Amino acid sequence: MNLPESTKKMVEVKLAKYCGDVVSEHLHNIAKLNFSITKNKVSLYEERLSRVYPPFWVKIYVAQFRYEGDTGDWTLYWADRNAKWHMYTETELKTNFDKLLKEVDEDPSGIFWG
Repeated sequence: MNLPESTKKMVEVKLAKYCGDVVSEHLHNIAKLNFSITKNKVSLYEERLSRVYPPFWVKIYVAQFRYEGDTGDWTLYWADRNAKWHMYTETELKTNFDKLLKEVDEDPSGIFWG
């Protein structure tokens, strides 16, 4: 199932602003924050210039938001070092994308930004 078009647009606007605010523009030559949307999954990831192979960028997954079309709920996931997703259980927030994004930003458990 894909995100409803209005929900997709809302997420794109909010994450574009968030990604632009988190990493200062003067650092964009070595680090960026970005996102991708695939069906009902919104993945937030950091991109860093490789230290080993400087022309290449390394993608580090931060969080994934999954949308349940039947209920309109969101579920938050975190990525381990192998980029395997695990459900984040530290919050009961499920209906508000903004609150889940704030949870990732504040990272009270240290699981997203380490």
